Amino acid sequence: MSEMRIAMITRRFWPLVGGAEMVMANLATEFQRQGAKPVLLTAQWDPIWPKKFTHRDFEVQRLPNPNRRGWGTFVYMDALSRWLRENRNLYDVAFVSMLKHSAYSAVTACRKQRQSVVLRVEGGGDTGDCNWHQLARFGSRIRRRCKLAEAVIAPSEATHDELVNAEFPLNRIHHIPNGVKLAEKQRTNENMILARQTLANNNHDFTSHAEHKVSVYTGRLTRNKGLFELLDAWRVVVNQNPSSQLWLIGEGPDREALFDRIRELELVGHILMPGAFDDVHDLLQAANTFILPSYMEGLSLALLEAMANHVHVIASDIAGNRQLIDNNVHGRLVAAKEVAPLAEAILKAHTTDNSNMIRAAYQRVRQDFSLESMAHKHLQVFESTLRSGD
Repeated sequence: MSEMRIAMITRRFWPLVGGAEMVMANLATEFQRQGAKPVLLTAQWDPIWPKKFTHRDFEVQRLPNPNRRGWGTFVYMDALSRWLRENRNLYDVAFVSMLKHSAYSAVTACRKQRQSVVLRVEGGGDTGDCNWHQLARFGSRIRRRCKLAEAVIAPSEATHDELVNAEFPLNRIHHIPNGVKLAEKQRTNENMILARQTLANNNHDFTSHAEHKVSVYTGRLTRNKGLFELLDAWRVVVNQNPSSQLWLIGEGPDREALFDRIRELELVGHILMPGAFDDVHDLLQAANTFILPSYMEGLSLALLEAMANHVHVIASDIAGNRQLIDNNVHGRLVAAKEVAPLAEAILKAHTTDNSNMIRAAYQRVRQDFSLESMAHKHLQVFESTLRSGD
């Protein structure tokens, strides 16, 4: 369908940045490149944030979301339902990130006016949508409503299986892996030095030099990402290689606790926490390694981005990461929640030629996880829901 109009819905969005938010931003950009017309709806978490703005050339509208637990959710859900009803002639399909409150409102509003809703699972396991349905207040009610959506997209094998186990209609579940934009050129040492200089010129938090070994983590700053174990491992790394730097890129509820731990370990200056970035290309260009020590992941967008940007990756040996990495082929896998193996892998990466693994990882992403293919498959699902409703 040419010029398909898509109402993309995610309760969190810029400047609140995590994997799910980056997926929606990347998809909106690629949908637009492929001829669709997205508008993104999100919550206005801070009253001083503008209600409408342009992000990466697509329109974003923020809906009321008062800073009161419970009441804020109710107001947001009501505002979303009202927008979908009042603007029904401005979109062809509603596309919702997470099977939570936004999904409930979208399915409820759109079923009444016979419009298609496609949901997208974000996260799996203990922190995933399906587990949330079992623990959250009204979670079972929200799950029953989500089952009425025309389609549900699972980005990983694990989330697909969780939907099946939760008895979502099998003919409505679509497995579409995450995809990322590929770096156009092979990364060189000159590119790395230039990226570090550019970052330092624009943000004084970045003080790395050409001889530093820089490792990067991008994502939410939460305990279940394995970041406290990473800090302890970094103490070992710095003891053996004092010129090592770790950049923790992102925001999250454990930011202050992480900073306190950095001070306890006397790693101030060796670990930087410069906040969230919408575009991590320069950060990855500046890095020697990317580290993802999570306890649990679906199909990590951050990990895919590192692989697509020719950066050597070290990740926890969990199901989601094993979908992308064969150990010592595409990168290094280490036991989750373990400090010593993580430190050992980082130090080994600093002293080893990792070029073969970097090339293999890039080819893995190029073959199976491109953003162009991911967006095209989403549009095909959207079109199929519209045809089924004719």
